Amino acid sequence: MSTIYPLMPVIAWLCSGCLKFAIHYVRFGKEAKSRIGNGGFPSTHTAVVSSAVMLIGFKEGFDTPLFSLGVAFLMITIIDATGIRRALGEHAKHINVLAAPAKALRESQGHTKIEVLGGLVLGTLLGYVGAIIG
Repeated sequence: MSTIYPLMPVIAWLCSGCLKFAIHYVRFGKEAKSRIGNGGFPSTHTAVVSSAVMLIGFKEGFDTPLFSLGVAFLMITIIDATGIRRALGEHAKHINVLAAPAKALRESQGHTKIEVLGGLVLGTLLGYVGAIIG
């Protein structure tokens, strides 16, 4: 087994995190570190899962049972990011208004569709590169 398979999710996590920090640094300057959390562009969860799934697809084939299982897991990840975790962030906004003097809950939870798409594109590109070099 090639070492690219266990390394790919780690590489995707690092690339996505660095890209997210760079984008936040351009937008928020020195406040970038405090603004990074479970949200923002690109979706790290989506990048990590899609990099592994697409690596399997590019190396083993898109018609394999393992790729199909990976796609199912990727779909669950995307639904969680855009649905459940996004709703959690929206609830946090309303709770913060109601409990104004208390410590605020983190509102940056979940992802927009464009943030998930960014993670999907990043993961696909990394999976493709991993298939070529691995």
